[in-house]
Formats: sequence, structure tokens, C-alpha cells
Amino acid sequence: MHGVEEGRDWDVRYLAFSLDQIHVAEDEVPIWDRPADKRGTGVLALEWGVAVRDTFPELFPKYHVAAFAQRHDHGLQLADVEVLRAAASSVGLDADAIAEEVASGRPLKTVAAEHTESVKEWHMFGVPTFVVGDRSVFVRLMERDKPEDVDRVLELMSFERLNEFKYTRIPR
Repeated sequence: MHGVEEGRDWDVRYLAFSLDQIHVAEDEVPIWDRPADKRGTGVLALEWGVAVRDTFPELFPKYHVAAFAQRHDHGLQLADVEVLRAAASSVGLDADAIAEEVASGRPLKTVAAEHTESVKEWHMFGVPTFVVGDRSVFVRLMERDKPEDVDRVLELMSFERLNEFKYTRIPR
């Protein structure tokens, strides 16, 4: 997010991808076709993210960072609507308007469509996945807020003979 805010020349499209759905067997009911309380822990957060992205796009980057911090800095559960409401309010969003958009069902349909596209087109299995042209790569970066690390990932994506590069243990 910070690289985009700094004006990096990246063409970024934020897509919803469900880690809950990726673990559903082919013969099981998709996550989005289940009752809300049977969709797993991440779908509600995706619905809120899509609702913000599509109705208040100018605030989406700030909301995304706030929701990410709720989960990864504060250890809160994004399946808790109050945690999502707090993230939205913290960046100046009207949480009631977001909740209303989520209740419309439009964000859930978008989550399903974008997840399906991501798996079909780019064989995604996790996040973040970077896509450049017809190439995609799943990346696990060790630190946030380092646009230069994203620059390096994008640079490495042009190295077509590299398929996998993974530390056997986390470097110190």
C-alpha cells in the first residue's frame, strides 16, 4: 500500500481471494453458497474490504492497512464485525454504510467472482500473489511497508528461469 501512496508506477488491482475457499474440496459447497455462519473466518473481512474498495475507493488503502493491523498487530479476529467496524471508523468511513453494502449481497458475489477468476486465470493459492502479464507469483515478505521489497519482487518476476527460491529457515 505504501508504494502506491508514494506514487510508485505500479498498476495495482486489488482482488478478493478466500483462503477459506481454497481449502474446500471440489465436491463440497463453495464458501459463498453457505450460510454466513458457515463461511469460515475470512469471508466477512473480504466482504467488508470489497464494500470499501467499490464504494469508497479513495479510502480503501487506509482501510486495508487498518484492517490488516487489527488482525496482525493487535491479534483481533476479522470474523468479528465489531473489529471491522472499528477499522472502518478509524479511517473516517461510515461503518453503517459499509455494513449496509455488505448486507446487500453485492460484495459476496464480487468475492466469489474475483476468487474464481484468480484461481482459474493465475492458479492462485495464497496471498499476496503478484501478477505481471501472464506470470504470477505468491510471495511471503518478512516486513511490511517496504516498497523497495515489492520493486525487487517485480524485478525478479522477469527472471523466467527462476521457479522457486525459499529459505530453509528464516534469516536473522
